[in-house]
Amino acid sequence: MKMADHSPPDSHNRAGKKRGGKSGKVADFRYKRPSRPKEKHSASRGNQCAGTAKTGQNQNPHKDRGQGKASPLPLRTPGPHPRQAYAALDLGTNNCRLLIARPSGENFTVIDAFSRVVKLGEDLARTGRLSDAAMDRTVSALSICAEKLRRRNVYLARSVATEACRRAANGAEFIERVKHETGIVLDIISAQEEARLAVLGCHILLEPGNGPAVIFDIGGGSTELVLLDQGGPVPRILDWQSVPWGVVSLTDTVGRTGSSSEDRQDRYARMRQIVRDSFTPFGERVAAASLEPEIRLLGTSGTVTTLASLHLQLPHYDRKAVDGLIVPADAMRCISTRLSAMSRQERSELPCIGQDRSELVVAGCAILESILDIWPAQRLGVADRGIREGILRSLMADQIGGPNIGHASTASGSTA
Repeated sequence: MKMADHSPPDSHNRAGKKRGGKSGKVADFRYKRPSRPKEKHSASRGNQCAGTAKTGQNQNPHKDRGQGKASPLPLRTPGPHPRQAYAALDLGTNNCRLLIARPSGENFTVIDAFSRVVKLGEDLARTGRLSDAAMDRTVSALSICAEKLRRRNVYLARSVATEACRRAANGAEFIERVKHETGIVLDIISAQEEARLAVLGCHILLEPGNGPAVIFDIGGGSTELVLLDQGGPVPRILDWQSVPWGVVSLTDTVGRTGSSSEDRQDRYARMRQIVRDSFTPFGERVAAASLEPEIRLLGTSGTVTTLASLHLQLPHYDRKAVDGLIVPADAMRCISTRLSAMSRQERSELPCIGQDRSELVVAGCAILESILDIWPAQRLGVADRGIREGILRSLMADQIGGPNIGHASTASGSTA
């Protein structure tokens, strides 16, 4: 299998010190390795579409969090700060998310959380700049995060910004404004580091097996794909690619119009073609691996959690039902096709989508289907965890001890 030349960095830049417009509720749950089923998962519902599966029959081998096994990132016996609070802040193209947690044995327990749709990358594809309105919304959300960090007496935090700030001509200027007004020092991480943190945060949800695995993260402004080797206690990154297409950037590029059925069909086809072209280099490099038996696939993003919720016919979003779920890939394709043919109003009336996601979810569906084209796994794992959890595990491993995600010496990927 052909690999590119440079491995993604394993860097740890230190950055100083549910849904909707209000602060998220305080969470009290543990991020453990989920329990595994004794028998191999069945794909008997592979041809079912949204609306055919019943809640409670969710094929989730990770449902019982209380009986989970140890995390692959064990923390050593109490170190210098065993009960200190750690924080991870992820500022993406569409969302601002914060987790504050304490080490808990071999895992960690979240003690506070925050999530807000800020639309930082709104119109970025057209103008190349962050708009004043988008920056104002984001600073307002970050001010709430700063207050939570102070109130929780956080010992160590890492705050990262991703594609929107990487691409914007005024990204650095915005970072300075955030520092001045909130005290939060945002680290604009590379696409490579973004991919590594996403893998670190969710790889324990990979379906058991010996075959090669791909983990992907569909963001607002970019999508990261990572090929993993699980030969040891923690996976090594063999290859990766980041493309500048997320649910916001792809939607803005193709346009938000499409009143007739024909318009919507054409718009979706253009989205698929754009993403397919960008994924081609990665697809060619992993083509041999994709032919191996028992290939596995795990996705972390609002797209996959939303589609999983529709698959389960949930009346409202339920993280416990979705995080760790394994669904037939054909079912996710079926839901994607169905959503792409709907009007925005029709999508907004579906449970777990609503007005905010009604437009952006179509781009997510196009990206997901393109991933399934190049990595045709029969089942798809769903993770409601990612960069923030990866940051927390990385911070705690560095301070208290434990292994981290490794990289094969001959492997790599590239940004598109």
